[in-house]
Amino acid sequence: MAKEGTHTKHGLPLGIDVGGSGIKGAPVDLSKGAFAAKRMRIDTPVPSTPEAVAKVIDQIVDHFDDVRGDSPIGVTIPGVVTHGMVRSAANIDKAWLDFDAEPMLEKILGHDIVLVNDADAAGVAEMHYGAAKGQKGLVVMTTLGTGIGSALIYDGVLIPNAELGHLEIDGHDAETRAASSIKEKEGLSYPEWAKRLQRYYSHLEALLWPDLIVVGGGVSKDAAQFLPLLTLKTPIVAAQLENKAGIIGAAHLAAHK
Repeated sequence: MAKEGTHTKHGLPLGIDVGGSGIKGAPVDLSKGAFAAKRMRIDTPVPSTPEAVAKVIDQIVDHFDDVRGDSPIGVTIPGVVTHGMVRSAANIDKAWLDFDAEPMLEKILGHDIVLVNDADAAGVAEMHYGAAKGQKGLVVMTTLGTGIGSALIYDGVLIPNAELGHLEIDGHDAETRAASSIKEKEGLSYPEWAKRLQRYYSHLEALLWPDLIVVGGGVSKDAAQFLPLLTLKTPIVAAQLENKAGIIGAAHLAAHK
């Protein structure tokens, strides 16, 4: 589905990360797992309907027209994605709910698209280029932010749409007690919050017996203040790619479709 009149070209895969406040994109050098050009960011439109978001994505794709190739474009969305259809919508307009997004994006962009959950994309990036590189067996990635996003990867293969932030623990949806937004909202100290994280991660551990847990999200830059307070059988480490993970993981998934 390359745009008409274009010749096949071997360029760089493009990753686009759609968030509640900004839409960011960059071409990615997959040999390094790094941006190959300065990323472009545009504020997420209000309201963030599928058509409005698609127009912004199209601007970013056009901006990188000279460097991108004909491989599909990877696009993350803050929601569950099954077979190109968005099934949930966190921090994005409810018009995305049960919306068949992949065909609409392909029509507007004139390009093949791989649409993926944002936490899944971040997990894939950490697996191939970051904190979980070379790890065998089961890796669980969690992103602590407004909610708790999660990704499950087994022997390098993504098991998509694991919504482990919504496990019910002690009668609560886990993310309503342990997300980093709750730490801020309730004014919890790191030791106070770590008690909640302990309850969450020990529950995850008992269910899945992972080989490694990776903790991402903005708060992961302060990992030294809370990860050492946790007592688990599983090694637990901070993510390394920070806010680049979504773009890098989306580009990786698109290139290996």
